[in-house]
Amino acid sequence: MLKSTLKNRALRNRARQFGSLVRRSAVTPRTGQSHPPKLAASGEMGVTFIGHSSFFLQVGGQNIVIDPNFARWLFVLKRLRQPGLRVRDLPAIDLVLVTHAHFDHLHRPSLRAIVQHTKRRHGVAPTILVPHHVFDLVSDLGFDNVVELDWWNSYRHRDLTVTHVPSRHWGARVIEDSHRGYGGYVLRDHKHSIYHAGDTAYFSGFREIGQRLAPELALLPIGAYHPPSFRNVHTSPADAMRAFIDLNARWMVPMHYGTFQLSHEPMEEPLQLLEKEAKAAGIEDRVFVLEEGVTRFF
Repeated sequence: MLKSTLKNRALRNRARQFGSLVRRSAVTPRTGQSHPPKLAASGEMGVTFIGHSSFFLQVGGQNIVIDPNFARWLFVLKRLRQPGLRVRDLPAIDLVLVTHAHFDHLHRPSLRAIVQHTKRRHGVAPTILVPHHVFDLVSDLGFDNVVELDWWNSYRHRDLTVTHVPSRHWGARVIEDSHRGYGGYVLRDHKHSIYHAGDTAYFSGFREIGQRLAPELALLPIGAYHPPSFRNVHTSPADAMRAFIDLNARWMVPMHYGTFQLSHEPMEEPLQLLEKEAKAAGIEDRVFVLEEGVTRFF
């Protein structure tokens, strides 16, 4: 009886907290604007932050999107920053990568829009890479090829090698399907390498990823860390800085902040804390905060 009462109380508290997030996001004005992406010259690595954990990458002579999400609403949560670019402004996409099945990372309408856009521009749909047991969530969207990967397995697409790497998170789309995979990706051509961590808490695997794959640029999440229990599956700015040092990467770009109110820290706090952490570590010149839609070349 006591156990049931405590469980019900915890559920009510959780529902009350989520309700406050919904109300706060609903009354917050949406800001930002979309820009056409700049296209990379031969040999350049271009990175365009779309928002949340979504990126448009140009590497290895190919166009890649990771965790694309152009939704104005995530169910009842309002998008608070405009997507940095529009699907119609993208070039034809060669590869789509999805890190896990959570709704803010695997957004089926955005994936379908990218397929349709690329087929109109190029005549052929892109290939999509997903973790194991995510095939069924994307197989009906029109992709030319769906590739499932386990941790440390790689897929080669022309001159680009993509390796699926571990994270500390979980992959369920809904409560009961915890069999689904999750993780990040390291992309590498003959000149550049870039790591997208997906969603993750801090864990010792960052050091192993750095030792095995030595990514040059790390895209690391910094938001959704409050209350403290959220750090079991998400990195705070301090955790992300520790991960960056473990990876021994050359540059860091933060992500997973500012777009959706997923937790209870103030929306502006993650970047403020990241700046303090970078200064304390003496590496602020290696951390680049990208404005949505503004392409940076590395």
